[in-house]
Amino acid sequence: MFDRADWSKLRADTPLTLSDADIDALRGLNAPLSLEEVEAVYLPLTRLLNLRFKGVEALRAATHSFLGSHSTPMPFVIGLAGSVAVGKSTFARVLQAILGAWKDHPRVEIVATDGFLRPNADLEKRGILGRKGFPESYDRGALLSFLTELKSGAERVTCPVYSHRDYDIVPGEQIVVERPDILIVEGLNVLQSGMGTAFVSDFFDFSIYLDADTADLRRWYVERFRRLRDTGFRDAGSYFHRYASLSDAEADARANEIWSTINEVNLLQNILPTRDRATLIVTKGSDHRVSEVRLRKL
Repeated sequence: MFDRADWSKLRADTPLTLSDADIDALRGLNAPLSLEEVEAVYLPLTRLLNLRFKGVEALRAATHSFLGSHSTPMPFVIGLAGSVAVGKSTFARVLQAILGAWKDHPRVEIVATDGFLRPNADLEKRGILGRKGFPESYDRGALLSFLTELKSGAERVTCPVYSHRDYDIVPGEQIVVERPDILIVEGLNVLQSGMGTAFVSDFFDFSIYLDADTADLRRWYVERFRRLRDTGFRDAGSYFHRYASLSDAEADARANEIWSTINEVNLLQNILPTRDRATLIVTKGSDHRVSEVRLRKL
């Protein structure tokens, strides 16, 4: 367990490769980000990930040497889990930007598990549209197949595209992943079980859980809902356009209702119980700044 100051010291001589302009581009809708946060939190983490990356490569080479077989390059996969509104997308983008600057692994890609949500029509047919984001709303078989192909050294794998504007899978569109050096798999339930005895996390070389107090998560969700009301929801084609005309009080009430009946239930039942399966637990304070880091040593 490390407090912020002790964790920051583990940066050693890891160089800062991001500028103020880079930080502005990476900042999320509701997740503050500063160069100081990058230096104190992300640089020690990327140093650790670089060491783990090299260690996994060496272990893989040793195994193939023992077997007398050819070693096929395959991605180092990082799983990133945590609640709605905790800032997973911003965290993933910053990791991608910093890790991509290391000479050993310049190709870093992100895949969000939103793309493996079942289409709305399928969820409606199953009667679980209101449980979108819960484990049963994902096509976990497709996600496991995607990761199996990826970790088997396939040159090219694909996954569906999810539109937050449409709140649905985009028919006929795919994300193409062509053997990156590192792949960050980001989603609510990536540390959950998969199909039968198979776990999505079995394919991770490293996993991170972003943690925060439930009261802070609720507040961040409500604040984000307000910002979306004033931005993305104003798009007439948005699934959530009906919320664009809500007053502040109405928006807060609706956001709190969604949080209480859906997001908090999913957090407490499914997401939070997987926290201790992560290699690294990163805890945020009420201001979104990381206050504590816990690293699994074994």
